[in-house]
Amino acid sequence: MVYILTFMPDMERWPTGRLLSTAARLVEHAWNEKLRGMDLTHAGVIVMEVLAVKGPTTQSTLAQIVRVQAQTMGKTLSRLEAHGHVSRARSMSDRRSQVVSLTEAGEHTLGLATQLEREVLEPVPVDTAKLRRELQALVRELATNQSSAVANEIVAMDSGLASGEASK
Repeated sequence: MVYILTFMPDMERWPTGRLLSTAARLVEHAWNEKLRGMDLTHAGVIVMEVLAVKGPTTQSTLAQIVRVQAQTMGKTLSRLEAHGHVSRARSMSDRRSQVVSLTEAGEHTLGLATQLEREVLEPVPVDTAKLRRELQALVRELATNQSSAVANEIVAMDSGLASGEASK
């Protein structure tokens, strides 16, 4: 991290967007390092969060929600399934599709992953609960003030996970 700060101009002059994106990348990188020890990826945690909130869901619906190609979702699910975090079964209504469920082991692992995310920010001298509230307000306000369908869709998708994030 010192390397990053050494070669960057004075942060006092950075636009807010640059501060936000740099902070997000650093947090995500630190979290991914911790997840690696659990044989998880950030993408896998996102899938498990969706399943925890929505319940059993088809693979294609998961791909749409997470905004990835079906093939990418298949790879993520294969890894999660190999570690016992999810199970897949043929859909009773459409035998061509698979319904994905979060296993008990997956629920436990998701709880651990959530704790790891909190640990990333523990050493930072910032009120992280207040930071979360401020960021949530920022996202909601920006989405409300933009008529962009993409902005509204991003917030709507993430709001579907909000009940699962309340415990974070």
